[in-house]
Amino acid sequence: MQPAITTESALASIQEKMAACMQCGVCTGSCPNAFAMDLTPRQLWRLVLAGRTEDVFRSHTFFLCSQCFRCTLRCPRGLQPTEAMSELKHLAYRSGWFERSESVVFYRYFLESVRRHGRVHELELMSRYFTAMRNPVLPFRFASLGIRLIGRGKLAIMPSAEGCRDLGALFRKVDEMEKRL
Repeated sequence: MQPAITTESALASIQEKMAACMQCGVCTGSCPNAFAMDLTPRQLWRLVLAGRTEDVFRSHTFFLCSQCFRCTLRCPRGLQPTEAMSELKHLAYRSGWFERSESVVFYRYFLESVRRHGRVHELELMSRYFTAMRNPVLPFRFASLGIRLIGRGKLAIMPSAEGCRDLGALFRKVDEMEKRL
């Protein structure tokens, strides 16, 4: 069950930022991650402006924003879609949607793997992710890809120590910075 959305006032500030959006699609055309998004940035802004809060927070679009600022630089109206995406991430986190997102669960296990091994160990990452998703069918969707990658030597069964460094100081600094938000 998703959390009750009581974020209309917070969404209002994003609506205000994007109110002049004319739905031209430049943000979508500029976005290097649009291919992976379930909604294009243009579609997301339409939902934001329409006040469809649940649809906005069910989307993975704002989680996939890499904050490259291409959309902001190219917006013909001079809007700040990158800042609005960042606000959506913070709003999702504060309202509880953040913790339940598949993208966030994946991201959390990705970072844990990097923290533990100094680099990502893909097999461990996917095993932990599939377990957390509690969907017994999900691993089978990726099984043939995993077998091919292992067969080609692109996916290690055991984590490699080659090129690994202790990233503890980096993670501590990030944790410290996030506590200030």
